[in-house]
Amino acid sequence: MKQAAPLAAPLSPRFVHRPLLLLTTVTLLLSACGSPTPPEQAVALSGLTAAQKSVNGGADLGTRVTVFDPSMPVATIQAILDQTYIKQVDNEMGSERYAYLFKPGTYGTAEQPLQIKVGYYTDISGLGASPQDVVINGKVEVYNRCLGDEGTSNCLALVNFWRTVSNLTVQINGAGQDGCRASANFWAVSQAVSLRRVNIQGGNLSLMDYCTAGPQFASGGFLADSKTGFIINGSQQQWITRNSSIGGWSNAVWNQVFAGVEGAPDDASFPDPAYTTLATTPVSREKPYLYVDARGSYHVRVPSAQTNSRGTSWSAGMTPGRSLPLSDFFVATPADSVQAINNQLARGRHLLLTPGVYNVAQSISVKRADTVVLGIGHATLTAVGGSVPLTVADVPGVIIAGVTVDAGTITSPALLQVGKKRGNTGGRKADPSDPVTLSDVYFRVGGPHIGKAETALEVNSDHVLIDHTWVWRADHGIEGFSGDTERWKTNTGRNGVVVNGDHVTATGLFVEHFQEYNTIWNGENGTTVLYQNELPYDPPTQDSWMNGSVEGWAGYKVGSRVKTHQLFGGGVYVFNQNKPSIHTENGFEVPQTPGVQLRHIMTVNLSAGTVDHVVNGVGAAADTTKVGVPVYVTQYP
Repeated sequence: MKQAAPLAAPLSPRFVHRPLLLLTTVTLLLSACGSPTPPEQAVALSGLTAAQKSVNGGADLGTRVTVFDPSMPVATIQAILDQTYIKQVDNEMGSERYAYLFKPGTYGTAEQPLQIKVGYYTDISGLGASPQDVVINGKVEVYNRCLGDEGTSNCLALVNFWRTVSNLTVQINGAGQDGCRASANFWAVSQAVSLRRVNIQGGNLSLMDYCTAGPQFASGGFLADSKTGFIINGSQQQWITRNSSIGGWSNAVWNQVFAGVEGAPDDASFPDPAYTTLATTPVSREKPYLYVDARGSYHVRVPSAQTNSRGTSWSAGMTPGRSLPLSDFFVATPADSVQAINNQLARGRHLLLTPGVYNVAQSISVKRADTVVLGIGHATLTAVGGSVPLTVADVPGVIIAGVTVDAGTITSPALLQVGKKRGNTGGRKADPSDPVTLSDVYFRVGGPHIGKAETALEVNSDHVLIDHTWVWRADHGIEGFSGDTERWKTNTGRNGVVVNGDHVTATGLFVEHFQEYNTIWNGENGTTVLYQNELPYDPPTQDSWMNGSVEGWAGYKVGSRVKTHQLFGGGVYVFNQNKPSIHTENGFEVPQTPGVQLRHIMTVNLSAGTVDHVVNGVGAAADTTKVGVPVYVTQYP
């Protein structure tokens, strides 16, 4: 195994200290191969709004939603998508949001493939009942961002966040691309990127972009309910694949987690290679999705929850669940007031949030069981005046999906609160067969603007499923001030996730940079399948990073009274950029009892600071003598 050289001229902490480790037995094409074929030229863009209106089937989905029909010329579709990509490829902290939806049919030909490049805040989704109903003959890709020498060097995927592809087939066709670009469908991403219900045929899926100049780092991602050929993991450090069927997997780096995946590698020799494999997923529920029926009417399919599941939900027909006509939804835009949204929810309607940024000065309150709140195009709720932007009552079956929640400039007690705190009166209603589900729900404290929150996600209800989240206190962005020490005082967030409910399951829990415990799990019978964490970069002194007399706060804390808990595949990273001498005593802190089980956990040093132990005083120090080399504990206790 080898470690990549560090970058010489970092632009941001996040752009640097994530060294990659590649198995030397894996053969990858690492030479730079030039740029992709330029987008179609000389296509008249006038009249696209009319074209958009003509294919939306009468559904008013907002001005940032475009519905494509297979009768549209490939060149026209390509031009629309390329125009958006040019705007969004570097628009990391922008407010623009887009959703592109494809009606059933085939797009692109052997001679003229449709080559889709997906930028920030862009949602590419099929409108079929099955992923096989929409076929993209071409590519759907994310490349490295090249940050040096006017976009020609320092190429990596560490900040390729906030984009979605779902519910379609990609028939890989690299016609017109150079040899390197034609070699795979590239999906070079890190956190807050969802790849669901995809059927990738005709070639490899690569989770790194090896066609650009280095360092080609990538870190963290999520694949679910999908069928693929061979997957090149490459430099991806931690990744979760859930309920899928794959044709093989190239290599591990720090920890690759598989749950209910046909074709997954076994993990008998962990940590060499560092695989964590569960034959089935303990609790799962696929994300709701839009589709059109044979008459052209829009519906939302709401999948049923499953236990001990394996493989895709659609291999034997339509995904089990229920279908809701779009007329049962209040289709909201950022121009709609919270009062209007709450009035519609109170009347029993579901909620579809179209792309945009919604300023929320009072909570959007979901009070009825089995309500669906579905965001498309990375719809974003921003706290105003210290509000809790979204609350869910203690009722079963509520689904929140495809929503990003941002802190505002005044401290919010939480950004999403599920259920009442235990000290409050009132019944706690829960249904194990119909859990509250959060799918692709992301949180930001800072980044596009100053952010302040006590806690990002607070779960008080029982029987809740968290299926892929990134909970992020920003380590970079547009904060309105300069200096990392100032960020410690200005972007404030105590805890990322606090779980007080019992029987809560998390599949793909990514939590980073909070100022005390990043995750606190107080509920009984909790389960986490993949946990990824970076401790905060910016404590200015050891005194500012003390838990009483204990040096630092663990990245993952299980409450001292908890009797039963399990974690499969976890990593805590340290990079104390502001004060490299800072110590953190443990990466994980749990009660020492037989019912609390941690399997395949590790800490790793990213070149500054020290984590003295992996868990409860067990495990060697992750210090600067072993930068990029994980310290593993296979089983605790």
